[in-house]
Amino acid sequence: MRTHKIYNIKNSVTFKQDLLAWSTQFDDLVWLDSNNHNGHYSQYDAILAVDAFTAIQTDYVDAFDKFKEYQSITNDWIFGYLTYDLKNDVEALQSNNHDGLEFPELYFFQPKKLFLIKGDTVELLYLKMVDDEFEKDLESIKTFNLDNKVSENNVKIKLRIHKDEYFEKVNTVLNHIHRGDIYEANFCQEFYAEDTTINPLETYKKLNTISKPPFATFLKLGDKYLLSASPERYIKKEGRKITSQPIKGTAKRSKDIKEDANLKRELALDEKERSENIMIVDLVRNDLSLTATKGSVKVEELCKVYTFDQVHQMISTVVSEIKENTHPIDVIKTTFPMGSMTGAPKISAMKIIETLEETKRGLYSGAVGYITPEGDFDFNVVIRTILYNASKQYVSYSVGGAITAKSEPLKEYEECLVKAKAMRQVLEN
Repeated sequence: MRTHKIYNIKNSVTFKQDLLAWSTQFDDLVWLDSNNHNGHYSQYDAILAVDAFTAIQTDYVDAFDKFKEYQSITNDWIFGYLTYDLKNDVEALQSNNHDGLEFPELYFFQPKKLFLIKGDTVELLYLKMVDDEFEKDLESIKTFNLDNKVSENNVKIKLRIHKDEYFEKVNTVLNHIHRGDIYEANFCQEFYAEDTTINPLETYKKLNTISKPPFATFLKLGDKYLLSASPERYIKKEGRKITSQPIKGTAKRSKDIKEDANLKRELALDEKERSENIMIVDLVRNDLSLTATKGSVKVEELCKVYTFDQVHQMISTVVSEIKENTHPIDVIKTTFPMGSMTGAPKISAMKIIETLEETKRGLYSGAVGYITPEGDFDFNVVIRTILYNASKQYVSYSVGGAITAKSEPLKEYEECLVKAKAMRQVLEN
């Protein structure tokens, strides 16, 4: 179905920059960059999929059934995203909050051209209809000249929920917890700008440069863009092995080496952060058990602290082995939305946060990734992400935090600001 060619790259950094610039001429593109984090994260250093041959775009109604049918018929590499609001397909839920971005609720496409970068080689997988364009494209990538001058963003960010109102809403979540309705809820707030134009590629490059996360993503769908510095994997499938890596627990970094080490140690020992993480690990174990063979769900790492350029994060790794002939889309459907962005119990938490949040989450706290012809897949969690609708001139980023019985509203608010720092920095200079 696809013609493969492998080429050596003289300078992978330059090639990646040139390739990404070249890709922006297409209406459909997904760029995934592991930023040289080790193989624990990714099989490839970077992947680019461009130029849709076929695509599926739908709202939440029967979305997973339509997605399953599309993936089965296509039986090829497909790239795209799932928005948080597909929860309404999985459960009897609704999304009625303000939506300034208007992304379709599910979108996947089959690319004509696919680039897999590993070390100093790039593998090109082209559909037969375009496989006479290998050499021409490689030449074009080298010489492609973006007509965009590097510009400084000067965006004026507004808050959808102001500080006092945030405190009130967190206290409402705490009341639900103390009453026994839920144990934990991931409560989110939006920061946004209207009548604003940004250069999506330059903004993504700045965000990626200061964050260097393992799941960086640049996505374009016509006039809509996602610029993501996500540190979190939602779910990965390799053969029959499923891996989920929820993040719960965040601490800021310090330029002082001693203080930074202390911040990392304090996070590792923090009772509240550990309890947040363990609650979500239990939820993920439960979700994975729905498609797992008996006794195969295991916690490989519990509450391990990883260091990134902007923050320290507490990450757990949960694995399972799925039953033979399990459809890949069923694994996604039974675990979506991811526990780290909802709460426990999941459905009760989703109902409560829907009433308290002011914004429809959309692609924020959804997932971007790909599925291979063999049915393997890898998806990130859409956090630390700028979303942009160029036609509406609307820019948005959201941040959230897990509220548990031990949460203090002020500390939760401060944690949100830590998570928002990189996005604010690139948008406001």
